[in-house]
Formats: sequence, structure tokens, C-alpha cells
Amino acid sequence: MSTPTHAALELDDIQRGVLSPRPTPYAATYILFRIDDRAHGRELMRRVRAVVTSAADTTSPLGDTWVSVALTFCGLKALGVPPQALETFAWEFRQGMAARAVALGDVGDSSPEHWEAPLGTPDVHVVLTALAPDSARLQAAIDRARPAFQHLSGVSAIWRQDCQALPTETEPFGYRDGISHPAVEGSGIAGSNPLEAPLKAGEFVLGYPDELGGVQAPQPEILGRNGTYAAFRKLHQRVAAFRRYLKDNATGPEDEELLAAKIMGRWRGGAPLALSPSCDDPVLGADPRRNNAFLYEHDDPAGFITPGGCHIRRGNPRDAAVAGEPRLHRMIRRGTAYGPPLPDGMLEDDGADRGLMFAFIGAHLGRQFEFVQSEWMNDGVFFGAGNARDPLIGSSDGPDDFTIPQRPLRRRLRALPRFVITRGGEYCFLPGLNALSWLGDLHS
Repeated sequence: MSTPTHAALELDDIQRGVLSPRPTPYAATYILFRIDDRAHGRELMRRVRAVVTSAADTTSPLGDTWVSVALTFCGLKALGVPPQALETFAWEFRQGMAARAVALGDVGDSSPEHWEAPLGTPDVHVVLTALAPDSARLQAAIDRARPAFQHLSGVSAIWRQDCQALPTETEPFGYRDGISHPAVEGSGIAGSNPLEAPLKAGEFVLGYPDELGGVQAPQPEILGRNGTYAAFRKLHQRVAAFRRYLKDNATGPEDEELLAAKIMGRWRGGAPLALSPSCDDPVLGADPRRNNAFLYEHDDPAGFITPGGCHIRRGNPRDAAVAGEPRLHRMIRRGTAYGPPLPDGMLEDDGADRGLMFAFIGAHLGRQFEFVQSEWMNDGVFFGAGNARDPLIGSSDGPDDFTIPQRPLRRRLRALPRFVITRGGEYCFLPGLNALSWLGDLHS
């Protein structure tokens, strides 16, 4: 009997927010809940089971609109999940993001003592995320979900963050966002890079073989299978400081844009340096069939086109020669802007809170999210650059330098300040739909 090349994903049991690319543009809301009464928390699970959309349902009644629900480790304990089951979850998840702060580079202004309450505290139990193409449909989705948590006195909404993706698809620094995402075997959803082979389902969904042939899943099986882990982070962006740094270190407006491209690895319009080395190409940047179809090793092994230390090459080295196997550290990454955009041309901070709600999806918190954050973003040893950090989101207590390879002499940007500050975050578990029912039916 022949062995199938990959296991078929049980899409009807996987939350749609795990695998589905987001519409363009879109609006989103994160709502956090605390469970004070176990019975009411279980009732919440039963109710949200009817609201959460599965990955098999790609035609929501409201269009590209869905609701996802996730739980922290404290949330699972608040529901009364048995200790022997809790012990089968990933140890990073059991510790929580705040406890992992030093490993993640959340130090100084980004340390948990400065986080926005209640992020990073034991009070955060449930994370409900609603997403839709516009604010009207988002409100309709929230209204549809509201009966799930209304009139449950033992469940309290304790925090909310409204977000939006702009029609330009840019994030607060002005770069087109949401371009790169991997293909997952069995999902039926194409990846954004036709040159990248699909990854095993177990890299992103628990209960299936991963790239190493292993199967990760909390127990019992009904609880772990078809779930996944998520890392949610609120990242404040110092947009005015970023603009001033570019202006102060460039020879003119064109050089400003070149420096911005070298720091990111893409022009602000989305065109990658790998395909458009000398100038932005907005048509290419807006074309999802071409704007991520590139590799590094054959055309640019030394990083003369796309610097090895730039943001996108650190986050996904693709086929470049680096220490380790990049496919073992791939992530589904989602980012949604929050706060008002800083007006064009403004170089002074206006005091508004703006930035990105970042979400990582994957089955391996340690070797995916934490590895990329600690080894690739906050270090440079993996590609031979010592302790150099990511120039855009690198975490450090003091200024850092960024080297741009070029001939005859390399260019070095010195004393980059910290442009991104962590305002808080949580490690979460997104259960499968059957697991939501199981959680709702728990008995003390």
C-alpha cells in the first residue's frame, strides 16, 4: 500500500483565522476576557463554538469575516482543564510571554513592568478576535458574537484594541504589509512564493506530522488536535523617530527611500530589492503573483542587493546560506495597524499611540517564534554578523549599527535608536472547534 505524501487537514475542525489570508483592506478587534466563574467560562466556550468559523467555511455569511477565540494557559486553568492535560502543552506556553521577556528581548522600555495593563498578567484568560473587510461588517461580526459573552456575570471583558489595515496595505512606518505567507500542505491555500515548497501541516496545526516527522499535540487528543499556538504582541512604533533617522542619515529624498528599502529589504511600495534593486516599482509591489517570488542564494549570496541583516531576510532567509534550516523556523505572520497614521512629512511625535498588533501562528512556539525573535532578530551570528540586531525591530538597551554591503566600501548606519517598543503580549492556544465543545462540557 502506498503512503500518502501528506495527511489531509480536517478543515472543518480548524478555526478559519489559523490558515486564511486576511482580506484587503480589513478591520479587526481584539477583546480580552477574564473568567471569574468556572461554570460561566465553560458556558462561554459552548457559546463561542457556534460563532467561530471553520477553515472549511470560506464563504462566511458576512463575506471575508470571521471570529477566532484563543485561551492563555491561565485561561485553561480557569476553565478547570485537568493538570495532567495542562502538562502536555508546550513549556513556553505554560510559562507565558511575560516570563519569557528576557529571551525575547523585551527589556528596558519593552519589559513587562511597562506593559499596558492587563497584558502579561494572570487576568488574561480568553482572546476573542473579530476580522472583516470594513468597520461596518466588523461591527456586525462583533454583534453576532456578543450573545456569547453577554449576561455571563462570571466573565468580564477587560481590554480591547481596535485595528485597521489601510487601503494602501501599509503599516505605520509606511511599508506595504502582509505580503509573505507560506503554503501549508492540505490547506488548499497557495503560498505567496511559488518558489517555496509547501510546508508540512504539522508546522502550523497540532496533531499532524511536521517537517521533522514528529507530531505535536496536547492531550487528550480531542483537546490538542487541530489546534495551534499564537503569540499576540502589541508593538508601539516610533514613526517620527524613524523618519528623522532616515532624513538625518540620507543625502536626499531618493537616498532616504533607498535606506528605508535596505533596512526592510523591500521598497515601501512592496517591491522587493531582490527583483527591483535600484528603484521602487509600485506595480510589482502590488502584484501578489510576483512581489514575493524570489530567492537569495543564486543571485545575492553576499547581500549586495538585499542585505543579510535587513528585516525580511532575517525573518525568512529563504535559501540563503545561514546556520540552521530556515524551513524549521517558518511562521504564519499577521500584522494589523492600530492608532491614527502620523501625517505625511511630520518629523515630531504627536503623542498618539500607533503601531502594530502582531500575531504569530505556529505549532512550535520555541523553534518558530522564539527562535526567530532571539536568534534572527536580536542576533546576527546565524549569517556571520556577530551580535548585530534587526535594524527595524531589534531589541537592545542602547543604539545599534546596521551594515549595508556595497562596493567598493560598505555603508554603515550608526547608532540606530529603538524604533519599536513592546507594549504587551500573550501566548495563546487556539483550540479546534471540537476542542471548544470539549472545554464547554468539562465537569469539575
